[in-house]
Amino acid sequence: MSRFTGSGIACRRGHRVVFSGLDFTVETGGALVLVGPNGSGKSSLLRLMAGLLAPFAGKLAWDGLPVADDPGAHRARIAYLGHLDAIKPMLSVRESIGFWADLRDRAAWVQPAMDVLGLADLADLPARFLSAGQRRRLALARVIAMAPPLWLLDEPTVGLDTRSIAALETALAAHRRTGGIVVAATHAPILLPDAGRLDLAEFALPQSALAEAL
Repeated sequence: MSRFTGSGIACRRGHRVVFSGLDFTVETGGALVLVGPNGSGKSSLLRLMAGLLAPFAGKLAWDGLPVADDPGAHRARIAYLGHLDAIKPMLSVRESIGFWADLRDRAAWVQPAMDVLGLADLADLPARFLSAGQRRRLALARVIAMAPPLWLLDEPTVGLDTRSIAALETALAAHRRTGGIVVAATHAPILLPDAGRLDLAEFALPQSALAEAL
């Protein structure tokens, strides 16, 4: 069983300590939903989890081993979806998904990923012709095709219609059934049974402590 943990995590952006003293644990087949008002640090925490930012304090670990000790191994176990879809407009839907799948030697996952998110009919269409919702589905299909154990998703339902959200929920459930882990920041309801919940507003630094930290 795999375990992804954070202990005493603090995040500083510029001169602002966004949150501090944050702990979490999520294990094989589990999910963690990040909630909180805008500016509370949900996106920053996901970027920390992805290794795109370094914690101001505290430690992230995978199976008890600090993530910082082997960042390459951590990159290989994650797929990160941020606010931007990271799609090249000149590539077709199939080529876009295939590019990312090939990086993980997962070429066989391209077609299933398109099928799950209803993109098969758009497979040969260049991404520049896609709507916002279709682009978001393409970005999510990339995550599915890469097939890493840890999915880090920032507002994954943005731009999706009801049918696409249901398809995403199906993919999330399948990932967890096979031992995958999901961490998602969202303002919208999303079906993640038995998921843990982390409210980042609870880890905001009091103003008095903030003054001392700075």
